[in-house]
Amino acid sequence: MTDKLHTHFKIFSILWRKILLPLLPYGIIGYLGIFLIYPVWVMLKGAFSSANGFSFEYFTILISSPLVREACLNSLIIALATTILTLIISLPIAHIMTRYTFPGKEILNTLLLIPMIMPPFVGAIGIQQFFSKYGSLNCLLMELELLPHNMPIDWLGSGGLWGIILLQALHLYPILYLNLTATMANLDPSFREAAQNMGASGWKIFYGITLPLIIPGLFGGAFIVFIGSLADLGTPLIFNYTRCIPVQIFDGISDMNTNPIGFTLVIFILFLTSTLFITSRILLPHNLYETSSRGSHTGNFEIPAKKSQYIKFHIIFILIILTASIPNILVFIQSFSKEWFMSTLPAHWTTENYIFLGKYKLTLSCIRNSVFYSSLSGILDIILGISIAWYISRSKSKWGILLDALAMMPLILPGLVLAFGYMSAFDLNISWLNPRNNPTLLLIISYSVRRLPYMVRAAYAGFQQASISLQEASTNLGATPLRTFRKITLPLISGHLIGGFILTFCFAILEVSASLILATREYYYPITKLMWDLISRIDPQAPAYTCAMGVIGMILLVCSLWIASKLLGKKLGQVFRI
Repeated sequence: MTDKLHTHFKIFSILWRKILLPLLPYGIIGYLGIFLIYPVWVMLKGAFSSANGFSFEYFTILISSPLVREACLNSLIIALATTILTLIISLPIAHIMTRYTFPGKEILNTLLLIPMIMPPFVGAIGIQQFFSKYGSLNCLLMELELLPHNMPIDWLGSGGLWGIILLQALHLYPILYLNLTATMANLDPSFREAAQNMGASGWKIFYGITLPLIIPGLFGGAFIVFIGSLADLGTPLIFNYTRCIPVQIFDGISDMNTNPIGFTLVIFILFLTSTLFITSRILLPHNLYETSSRGSHTGNFEIPAKKSQYIKFHIIFILIILTASIPNILVFIQSFSKEWFMSTLPAHWTTENYIFLGKYKLTLSCIRNSVFYSSLSGILDIILGISIAWYISRSKSKWGILLDALAMMPLILPGLVLAFGYMSAFDLNISWLNPRNNPTLLLIISYSVRRLPYMVRAAYAGFQQASISLQEASTNLGATPLRTFRKITLPLISGHLIGGFILTFCFAILEVSASLILATREYYYPITKLMWDLISRIDPQAPAYTCAMGVIGMILLVCSLWIASKLLGKKLGQVFRI
């Protein structure tokens, strides 16, 4: 029996080396061509086609519409303000975390990632309850007689504009923070030591040495934040802030076949993100400030913080963590509330919201669907991520550069754009592929394509850490490439793959744009579509039901993100690098 298995494995090894491996890059390119390039081409065709053929007619209509112009301007303001606010939050804490060692640092580092566990559109429910004109904050100020009863403060401002910016910044700053810490951790400490020996102050060292060296990483993280903010659909929907691009696109889904304005808005976002990405790559290449000793230094960049310093650090971090946790805390409180209106705290506390979810017909099926979609998308990402990362780091094949470029393309293709493209490109007479009939396949693929860059970077970090000399030694001893990979390489990078899988699972399980757009039938609803279904109910308890569902999602993601951070450690930040 063992001999037969050995023979079968040897035959498969020969087939893999002679046939499957040479065909692998073609398969990856074909897959990404169908589910990444083709939807973009369909959207381009829809935006530039008219009755007379190729035309800019729809863009002319777009520019001439006051509503659309206002929506574009508002979206740009939100994205720019969110990016600036995340930079203000992330840069100081990343500098402290990579510069100093102090008690409780690891715990604080984990707590700083808490906002990543909940999509901002769920937190928007709690923020509205707290910051609305007659929400908890104003009611508290009125009770303390610090605010007149007939003059409530509009904390959210301009129909919820400032509330959207605050929520997005609190949700997205961990991405920029992780990007900056990964960049700062790779700096050569000899530059700082040289500056210190010459008498430079801490601020002058940061401004004159650290900041210029981290500019590529800073702009890379800021780019991801800008795109995430620009294409965020859920938060404006909850605030009923309709004058922004994502909501205008979402409202145009139902009549996309007769109204091409949705296509033009999608292409506008795609053009903007592509322009920013290409500009950043040209002006800020990765080796712009690369030092000759990078990767070879042995010095310790971190220094022990004095007692007065780490006490100050703890206060700063706790304030940031508490502020960032406000939406999640409010969601938790509201999940146990009943009749919470014009009062500082709920008038009544109850567990009925969770009992309702336990009896609701869609709850278990939506949780099952989300776990199923997210798990399969993660497995698909592992297969693609390993293959692409191997070609980038190990193979001398010409395919490495092309596969790397294709794998990174989803970074400039927001989930909203991709979901719109799937809805238009695959509206075919094929029931299992048409999202209006059965969105299962496209939901799995959309989750996978959107998170593919993260898995590729996680796998690539694993290949970089695994010494190639072990692979060469195995080959010299007569092992086949497949056996070498299975016995040597795979065990060495398994931690990165598991961590990357959990990370992609975390992001996929509460994906908003693809879920809201593609899941049109109740049977296929994931968790986020159920939340949107609950909040849309004409029921005074609808927000509380939605928050209870959000808490269940938080519990799932807290466990997943904790495992991912343990497995990836400091490599977690490299996943978010462009």
